[in-house]
Amino acid sequence: MDAPPAGTPAADFDRDWVHEHLAEERRKASLLGEIREAIFGAQDGLVSTLAVVSTVAGASSERFAILVAGIASGLAGIFSMAAGEYMSSKSQREIFAAQFAGERDEVLERPGEAEAEMAYMLEEDGLPREEAFAMARTLAGHPDVLLKTMVEKELGLTGEHAEGSPLQGAWVMGASFGIGAAVPVIPHLILPHDTAIWASVAATGFVLFAIGVLKSRWTRRGWLISGTEILLLGAFAGVAGFFFGNLLPGLLGAATPAV
Repeated sequence: MDAPPAGTPAADFDRDWVHEHLAEERRKASLLGEIREAIFGAQDGLVSTLAVVSTVAGASSERFAILVAGIASGLAGIFSMAAGEYMSSKSQREIFAAQFAGERDEVLERPGEAEAEMAYMLEEDGLPREEAFAMARTLAGHPDVLLKTMVEKELGLTGEHAEGSPLQGAWVMGASFGIGAAVPVIPHLILPHDTAIWASVAATGFVLFAIGVLKSRWTRRGWLISGTEILLLGAFAGVAGFFFGNLLPGLLGAATPAV
């Protein structure tokens, strides 16, 4: 169904079209939440693993030690990020439920207070005092609508805080971290030591830049700026890791191998 032309009065919009349009926008919003988790997980996997691999590669030319450090860091990150995302999402849902219950008690037990708060918030948004109280009075006649509006305006909570699966978010976060973590490790698996160090940095930089470019599709920022921003973060982590990998052995009294 095509969208009505610009300037169409609200009363002339087909209810089925509005229903489908809102459903599509909500699906996109839910998908963007998963994309945000995937980008964060992949970025963290790339940067943190590159830092570990670069540090070990700067301190030792032994392929086994580098691979063990990179794989161990990646696996630890996968489980840590997945568990963190699961607990964060689960806690968020529980907090949402508790806050929602508190507001529901207020609407049912102290309706005058709830109506006064709603009028005040609408007045804060810019409505004249009389119109704000009139709208609050209308909402108070529909407690379910008043409750939902109060939760959104007073607590900044919307339906999205209670939607989605914590387990699904954990899978997305863990998988994206693991994919990102593999990028700086693979060059050390197939290339000579000296070449692998720079190939690892280059591969990580390329993927980071690509993530930034991809992210610009949804942030509406320039693709070059978005890609460069993430690339610089990864470059800093790689350079710092390599630098400290060469510096720390000397500080700890160990010989630094030639690379």
